Amino acid sequence: MRLFISINFDDKVVNELINIQEELRRCGVRGNFTKPENLHLTLAFIGEYGNPDDVLDVIEEAAFCPMDLHFEGLEHFRDMYFARIADSPALNSYVRRLRRALSDAGIPFDKKKFRPHITLVRKVSFADGQLSDVPKEFAIDISAGKASLMSSVRGKNGMIYTEL
Repeated sequence: MRLFISINFDDKVVNELINIQEELRRCGVRGNFTKPENLHLTLAFIGEYGNPDDVLDVIEEAAFCPMDLHFEGLEHFRDMYFARIADSPALNSYVRRLRRALSDAGIPFDKKKFRPHITLVRKVSFADGQLSDVPKEFAIDISAGKASLMSSVRGKNGMIYTEL
């Protein structure tokens, strides 16, 4: 089972992210736009792991405290567009605790440096072959209430994420 731990968003935040995706489209950005139901903030990517109950125990042990987060703009990196999240000591502290608990439990996870972002578009290209007037700045404030364990399965129309 392919697993990851994330913060999922309510409909209001998802709709605001969809509006940003629509603005990217209007500016001539083409690519694989993340489906609304798949917009999330990954805290730890575990990958193939057979016992989700062990991971749920770790999430409970790491004790997520609700926090406010702030999206502060767009970032274009390689062939992707991301929604950037402003520096959050509370988020960084939680991710450190979570990853330490995963490590202590012997649960493997991707140990890349945590860079909080929401992927909006993959495999980016531009309608006229060059970057248009893509807006770089926007602001969305959100309240994150919990961390969720998610499974990821490849469906015929892309990835399907399910909260466990």
